Amino acid sequence: MQKINKNVVLALLSLTSLVFLLFQLYYYKFYLSQKNGAVFSKVRGSQSGQDSTRWHVVRKFLGLISSHNIPVYLIDPLILGLVDKDIEQIRSSPDGPSPECKYFCAPRDFTTFALLDKTWKHEVGLFRTAEKMGFQWLKIINKDPRLDGMDDLSGIEIPLHYIFKLASHAIHLVVFYERSGNYLWHGPLRLKQHMDRKFVPFRKLHFGRYPGAYEKPELLLVSIDDLKVQIPKNPSSFLEEVSHSRFLECRYREARAFFQLYPDDASLDAVEFRKKAKSLLHLAALTLNNLGVKFWLSSGTCLGWYRQCNVIPHSKDVDLGVFIRDYKADIIPAFQKAGLPLKHKFGKVEDSLELSFQGDDDVKLDIFFFYEEDDHIWNGGTQAKSGKKFKYLFPKFTLCWTEFVELKVHVPCETRQYVEANYGPDWKVPVKTWDWKSSPSNVQYNGVWPVDEWDDVIQIY
Repeated sequence: MQKINKNVVLALLSLTSLVFLLFQLYYYKFYLSQKNGAVFSKVRGSQSGQDSTRWHVVRKFLGLISSHNIPVYLIDPLILGLVDKDIEQIRSSPDGPSPECKYFCAPRDFTTFALLDKTWKHEVGLFRTAEKMGFQWLKIINKDPRLDGMDDLSGIEIPLHYIFKLASHAIHLVVFYERSGNYLWHGPLRLKQHMDRKFVPFRKLHFGRYPGAYEKPELLLVSIDDLKVQIPKNPSSFLEEVSHSRFLECRYREARAFFQLYPDDASLDAVEFRKKAKSLLHLAALTLNNLGVKFWLSSGTCLGWYRQCNVIPHSKDVDLGVFIRDYKADIIPAFQKAGLPLKHKFGKVEDSLELSFQGDDDVKLDIFFFYEEDDHIWNGGTQAKSGKKFKYLFPKFTLCWTEFVELKVHVPCETRQYVEANYGPDWKVPVKTWDWKSSPSNVQYNGVWPVDEWDDVIQIY
């Protein structure tokens, strides 16, 4: 029997192993990867397979929602920030601005899209298709705040967020709902106890740490990295909204407890005043919003929202706050044009400015201007007959959105501290006798206006 050459055998074995290994790689890349989304071929111009994976996951997701006629739009802050830099080029070029994968290949763990709730109701078919395409998914539901009210604390839950995961990338789909104040709202992302907290790195999500409120965006269909997608027509404005979108719900449970102790005033006078106050607040919001002046509910109006989710009927006015940096000389003419004559003007832009406008009958609108110091914020008051000045000190605060009398308005995010500064620890107890010079917990005497300035700083009409 002829002697077997060991070198030949080793060479044949090595060749066989190599062929088998190549076959495995081919099988994994062109079969399993297509099924499970593990590896993708590179998109044009990308630097790595990981970059390519992000693009392919987005492409698959857009194909998924398109097959179910679900209109979504891109709200991812990172990608919109990149898009905004090239927005004119993107708008003018139907095929996108660059042959490279510049936007959807950018390093990130998620890509975020928005869905309007009223445009889609069919879940089951979508999830089945998603699973066939290799997606894992997670649905986050929570209580519907739109059904809350003084007479009902609804426990009905609605979908707020969806997560679609494929390979090493995930799509975060945020569900937006229309609220009665004619704006869009999304809820917080709160996982139920049984949910997998390692499904994705939830802490890195841009949306969901807290509820958010937004204006209804005008959308634009564009091509980005060879993918057709809708984006906000003005990305920079939307990104500005994102950074100041936090929303606070009215505290109906606490308001119900308050009215059990102090029954609401349901007299005809109270109902009529609330109706006029609501109308005045809507007109004031429209006027200031048209001027681009940011404002918030202040003083008694803020207390009414926080304590009882309504206008305090014995307050007899509507109170708003404005940072002095946002003051515009057009404010007075704009309110006069809206049919609200100036009742008085106290102080000056540099110090203790306060404006009051006359609404219907005896209902007036007070606008207090706030001044920022290193460690506090304050607004001023002036006694007309004596020229005495007063100062009201508040801890520093930021602004959040809320809904009040069917209107999307700002309130201090740190509402309790704001209210307690003004009304003290007993703010929950109604007080019908109030002296603006001595009753507030945060009032300080601030000197007297020089007599030669009275004509400028004390103007009564």
